[in-house]
Amino acid sequence: MAVVVVPYSDAWPGQFERVATDLRRALEGVPVLAIEHVGSTSVPGLAAKPVIDIDVVVERAHVEGAIAALIAGGYTHRGDLGVTDRESMAAPDDAPRRNVYVCVEGTLHLRNHLAVRAILRERADLRDRYGAVKTEIARDPGMSIETYLALKSPVLQEVLALSDLTEAEKRSILALNTGF
Repeated sequence: MAVVVVPYSDAWPGQFERVATDLRRALEGVPVLAIEHVGSTSVPGLAAKPVIDIDVVVERAHVEGAIAALIAGGYTHRGDLGVTDRESMAAPDDAPRRNVYVCVEGTLHLRNHLAVRAILRERADLRDRYGAVKTEIARDPGMSIETYLALKSPVLQEVLALSDLTEAEKRSILALNTGF
C-alpha cells in the first residue's frame, strides 16, 4: 500500500478533539492522565499522513483497565506491535482515520512523541524540512511504510538532538524506526 502524505489540514485538531471526547467517555471509569494528540497531524503547518495519532496516557496499573474500557467502546486490542509499554487499539471506524495507543506514563515511546511534537511546533525550519522530506519520500508509489520510516529517520534524529532524551534513548528510537 502506498504511503500518502498531504499538506497540513486545519481540520485535524477538531478531529482529534472529537475522538478525544469519545475516548474520555469510553474511559470514564479509568484514571487517565492525559489524551495527547501526537504525530505529524498535531503540528500546525506540517505535511502528514492523514491519520490522527493519539496516545492515551495511564499509570502502568491502569493499562489493562484502559484496554478493557476501549474494547467495550468498540476498539480492538492489537497488542504492543513490538513497542514495549504501548498497546495499539484499532478504531471501530475510520471517521477519522486514527491510531490510538494506550501508553504507560513516562516511558520512552511517549516521551519521544511529546518531544518531537514540542520541537516541531517550536522550530518552523525543522518542521518544514521534515515535511519536505516526508512529501518527497511518499512520491514513490511503491514506498512501504517500513522504508518510509527509515528514510525519514535522519531528520527525526536531528529533531531529537534538541530533546532531553539520552543518547541511548535516541539510538533506541532510531533502531525502532530503521530496524538497525
